[in-house]
Amino acid sequence: MDIAILLAVLKRTLIAGTPLLLGTLGEIIAERSGVMNLGVEGMMSVGAVTGFIVTFTSGNPYLGMISAVIVTAAFSQIHAIVSISLQANQVVSGLALSMLGIGISVLWGKPYIGRPLHSKFGEISIPFLSDIPFIGELIFNQTLFFYLALIIGFIAWFMLYKTRPGIALRSVGENPKASEAQGISVVLYRYIAVGIGGALAGLAGCHLSISYSKSWIEGIVAGRGWIVIALTIFAAWNPAKAFMGAFLFGGIFVLQYLLQPLGISPSILAMLPYVTTLIVLILFAIGKESRKKLHAPAMLGEMYRRGER
Repeated sequence: MDIAILLAVLKRTLIAGTPLLLGTLGEIIAERSGVMNLGVEGMMSVGAVTGFIVTFTSGNPYLGMISAVIVTAAFSQIHAIVSISLQANQVVSGLALSMLGIGISVLWGKPYIGRPLHSKFGEISIPFLSDIPFIGELIFNQTLFFYLALIIGFIAWFMLYKTRPGIALRSVGENPKASEAQGISVVLYRYIAVGIGGALAGLAGCHLSISYSKSWIEGIVAGRGWIVIALTIFAAWNPAKAFMGAFLFGGIFVLQYLLQPLGISPSILAMLPYVTTLIVLILFAIGKESRKKLHAPAMLGEMYRRGER
């Protein structure tokens, strides 16, 4: 394969994997607290439509990005209130959040279908580093979202494994009763974790609408939220492993276009990311033993009532 073609393929792989990485990092943080949020698809949709509308009307993509993060973080608190405070089933609450978010994006985005942005995020070249042959063009000539994903990924890993708040967050997801006995507010940590998950899902969504796509498209998230949930399991709830999973799935997205010239049906190729997602979820659903091997949070998806013994 020609070097230029290889570089283009790898670069598109990193671009396609960026929203998956951002969403996965957010879901890892939320689930590490013991809260399962299946509303990622809806949160990414809200982030995408919010970012697009604000960028379109203001002409400022930075304002669009910030608005998407804030709005989606607030939107995620619906799930926090219902599942943490009201003790509702987390699976049902997450699915409802997903459907609500998709509905909001369809309603808000309808007037903007097909309308291009006049101002959007482009590639940012890092001086000197971008001049390195091959690696410079691949890694150091990317969009702001890619750089943010790398930075946030490192911060998430460092926070979870090297800081007291991170250890406290993990303990809340493993044994909330013991955490409460140590004076840790289980409810507070879970609310914050869900909010961070929502913010990163919003960031992932607005990447699709104000950087990845040239115009607003209905259903722009296109199932990536469900892939994020599978990637969280694939990464074994570890931010470091999320990098490999996200860019692997990004490569599967790019593979669709590489295989089309071979005469394979586009419909079959479009199924590749989702078939892979189903395989990951099926493997996880085999039983509790598989959860233990993957180091899933012990109290993931389980209700917790303060003061219970």
